[in-house]
Amino acid sequence: MGHSICFGIILLVAFLPTGSSLTAQFDWIARKAGGRVGAAVSLIGEKEISGLRLGERFPMASVFKLPVGMAVLRKVDQGKLSLDQKVVVRKSDFVPSGSYSAIRDQHPAGNFEISVRELLRVMMCYSDGTACDVLLRIAGGPAAVTEYVRSLKVKEVVVETTQKGMYGSPQKQQRNWATPRGLLELLRALQTASLSPARRDLLLQFMAESATGPGRIKGLLPPGTVVSHKTGSLGARAINDVGIVTLPDGRRLGIAVFVSGSQEPAAERFIAEIARAAWDHYTAK
Repeated sequence: MGHSICFGIILLVAFLPTGSSLTAQFDWIARKAGGRVGAAVSLIGEKEISGLRLGERFPMASVFKLPVGMAVLRKVDQGKLSLDQKVVVRKSDFVPSGSYSAIRDQHPAGNFEISVRELLRVMMCYSDGTACDVLLRIAGGPAAVTEYVRSLKVKEVVVETTQKGMYGSPQKQQRNWATPRGLLELLRALQTASLSPARRDLLLQFMAESATGPGRIKGLLPPGTVVSHKTGSLGARAINDVGIVTLPDGRRLGIAVFVSGSQEPAAERFIAEIARAAWDHYTAK
């Protein structure tokens, strides 16, 4: 897989016209995907956006855990929750067996206590579905998370259901949706205004420690690059990755990529190529 990814980026460099815009490069990559690709990229703090299908809706899959985590940490900032507060996880909170959840597997009887901090960690680092639904519950539910997102002036990110609620049909999986532009705006808000510095840095730390999707945004970036990201997957319906990349000069680059209708590992390669094209574009300036 590694050789095929490198070959793909070599082809990208070889066939793109000199001076191609970043959006043109994204379009070239997307045409190889055989599916629908949406992308939005911008330096944090700047208005200019490069991307594809910026205003089209895509299912977020587990990317919706990012606004859930932000909403929980906002309650911590407000003093309504504590990171060390213990929360009871009931068996009724468990996501189905087809959804990853280490805390469900470790405590199959349910009715155990776990801290808000640990729930956040396993949700963001490992995409634990049960942790997500418990946090969503204490955040006030899907409507409360969407209301919080709206308070950040982000319009094109919608949370309507739980992790458990997404199971059963493709229609249910469409209920938590975002546009590439909306997710980029959420990343900007995370970095600049949504949380206190301590809460923001904790969430970014957990995102940087994420064990999921190493072949996506991080796949073709230089070793050691700090990437705080959240992936999402629903088979061929959604292969996503969104995050903040720290450039060598310290600037932060927001990247949101959604791929629908293209199979893994090919879809991961296209996400990696888009992230690498953005990296090359902004590090050359």
